[in-house]
Amino acid sequence: MKFNSRRGGGYTASLAEQILDSSKPIHSLSLELEPQLRFEDGKRTDEVQAYKAWFAQAGLPPFEVKFEEQVKLPAFLAVVSFDNIQACEVSYNVYFKADNLKEVK
Repeated sequence: MKFNSRRGGGYTASLAEQILDSSKPIHSLSLELEPQLRFEDGKRTDEVQAYKAWFAQAGLPPFEVKFEEQVKLPAFLAVVSFDNIQACEVSYNVYFKADNLKEVK
């Protein structure tokens, strides 16, 4: 996802709040988590350092959220909320991470 303002310094909840509209639902797109493998000295290892999944919200392109621990994904297109969602901008690209997610019933 691209965002057009320059920011400095790591993940913040305030950037995530600025990008995601709390009045609109967020839908889960992934059926399973995608492991993110650790790289050392420019080479991929077999060690999983995080897990990623895709989500969508009206008005935004689909976006990926990283989780440090495995989470249980809900059904396709289920409405979700995140625990401690944060965002960070690097070279106009926005990356998200969260502690957990839950299905909104």
